[in-house]
Amino acid sequence: MPADTTDEAIPGSDPFAIFEAWFAQARASEPNDPNAMALATATSGAAPSVRMVLLKGHGPDGFVFFTNFESRKGGELAANPQVALLFHWKSLRRQVRIEGTIKEVTSAEADAYFASRHPESRLGSAASDQSRELPSREAYMARVEALRAQYPDGSVPRPAHWSGYRVTPHAIEFWQDRAYRLHERRRFMRGDHGDWASSLLYP
Repeated sequence: MPADTTDEAIPGSDPFAIFEAWFAQARASEPNDPNAMALATATSGAAPSVRMVLLKGHGPDGFVFFTNFESRKGGELAANPQVALLFHWKSLRRQVRIEGTIKEVTSAEADAYFASRHPESRLGSAASDQSRELPSREAYMARVEALRAQYPDGSVPRPAHWSGYRVTPHAIEFWQDRAYRLHERRRFMRGDHGDWASSLLYP
């Protein structure tokens, strides 16, 4: 006889509290980059694209990531502020889907995060014309070395076109694997006054 799977594993309470609990478990169980998330964007003409980025902050005010504003994703975000995020934690057999709009973080937030990065990562970001055609790997590394010579202590400043976005969600959906593919899904929707309502979805 199949096990009884009528009990609900995902509470219909605060979606941010659920995310925090799941993310803490992912940090303890995922072998690599538990903060990795797929970021889906679209052009003004609704042509989609998706790539992996890293979550660098989260809370009731939203989910933060950083990028080069002159990259392909930066251009799409400037043209269309609507985005979707997806976390897939294979070790926990869970997914979280987030839909919302983006807003640029403050310069102070961007400066603080950029300064916290490893010097080599700061050099790599400052030397990159992200998403644009690169004639050779050597050309990129030559730019890195030129910046290293200019900033031998690694204190390369944050480029003006490198900053971050905060995704303010209007929908958050949690997916939990269950036995016999009788999965559990709960979707939270933000109301007009900032309150959240949830409902279960058929898997």
